[in-house]
Amino acid sequence: MQSKVLLIYTGGTIGMNRNPYTGALEPFDFEHLVNNVPELKQFDTEIDSFQFNPPIDSSDMSPRMWTDLSHVIADHYDQYDGFVVLHGTDTMAFTASALSYMLENLTKPVIFTGSQLPIGQLRTDGKENLITSIEIAASKDADSHALVPEVGIYFNSHLLRGNRTTKQSAEEFNAFESFNYPHLVDAGVNIVYHKERILTPQWDVPMKPHFRLDNNVIIFSLFPGIREDLIRHIIHTPNLKAIVMRTFGSGNAPQSPWLLKALKEGTNNGKVIVNISQCLQGKVEMDRYDTGYHLKEAGVVSGYDSTVENAVTKLMFLQSHYDDPEQVRYYMNKSIRGEITR
Repeated sequence: MQSKVLLIYTGGTIGMNRNPYTGALEPFDFEHLVNNVPELKQFDTEIDSFQFNPPIDSSDMSPRMWTDLSHVIADHYDQYDGFVVLHGTDTMAFTASALSYMLENLTKPVIFTGSQLPIGQLRTDGKENLITSIEIAASKDADSHALVPEVGIYFNSHLLRGNRTTKQSAEEFNAFESFNYPHLVDAGVNIVYHKERILTPQWDVPMKPHFRLDNNVIIFSLFPGIREDLIRHIIHTPNLKAIVMRTFGSGNAPQSPWLLKALKEGTNNGKVIVNISQCLQGKVEMDRYDTGYHLKEAGVVSGYDSTVENAVTKLMFLQSHYDDPEQVRYYMNKSIRGEITR
């Protein structure tokens, strides 16, 4: 039976055209994109399309738009075998992370892709990214189960788990990497599926979509010389529920008494403070050094090997479901979508 894939165009470089007067890249309509990829007609897969109107620069992505995207997938879920989302690269990892939480027990592929060069340019990376993403989204095993039933990002011959991925380059075609988790799929002459790395859903349980997020969260990075008054201002911000604190190395912070006191005040007031490393690779180990141990004593919870994008979107998801900060802390220490390694 022929597979059906829904191609969802949100915007981004892949569908842009160069303005002849200003030279700037501007979003174009979906037909322009399809007309530049005649290879799509060779697929033994039925491909339908849905376009955000107007197309969105990914810098303008927001939780409201993530909710819209979740609705689009949920509304069409039973009609298609997989979904390919065309998205700008700047915030793609945030969107993929958010969708991994908003689509619970996902049994079909949701593959994000895009390009570093517009699809109409001669050297574009968009064609290969798009074509292989569709092939992966349509692929099933002998039992007619999807080979990759999770949210992924496909770029430059690799499929990565969405909530493990970070944009690493604005210049190279190899724009994304999942530094703390191996690739799900490698596409060379053959497409190699690493089945042991791919999540296995409950096939007989329906996918459960979620449409609520709570964005009362902020990120700050520690640095030598960080000011007490500014940290205190952040920690005592009204309505703020959670902080993603980017620390040094394996989760270390200055042992300034004022910092530990401020963090403890925050956690005692119900704020969830999550410790993640500023390093792209590796994880937070709060029992490894004395500085990490003191953070733990102040009520800071470990983010383990989480990306920034994942920590923020996971907090938004959990805060929309749990009023008790202890429940949020509990689930931040659990892998619920394959997002951290314990």
